[in-house]
Amino acid sequence: MNRTNMVIAVAIGATLVIGGLVWSYERAGGKKEVLTPPVERAVDATVTIDQAIKTASENFPGKVIEAGLEKKHDRTVWEVDIVTAEQGIMTVHIDGESGSVIDTDENGAGKTSERDGKSDRPRTP
Repeated sequence: MNRTNMVIAVAIGATLVIGGLVWSYERAGGKKEVLTPPVERAVDATVTIDQAIKTASENFPGKVIEAGLEKKHDRTVWEVDIVTAEQGIMTVHIDGESGSVIDTDENGAGKTSERDGKSDRPRTP
């Protein structure tokens, strides 16, 4: 890919990302508490992603598969997903300011999710 095509591709990508954020914000009715831009969440967090992953891994051994910064109940929270030895997914919520574990949610390997109350294990009659 030559330099001109790369610049065009980056410009189109940036336009799509910014347009998507604006569209989402407008769709949410312009309510700031409903949609917080990623930059604002990052500014609110004093704990880095590396620190959040380290804290989650120290408390729940396994393989980290995803980590993201969210706003929940007016708090900045790191959400770290870990595959456990039992092949389940442990979601660990880390406070973005203090770095402490707020709560956890295990889903998979027949566990019941706190989010939807449904079991992943097939039922037998």
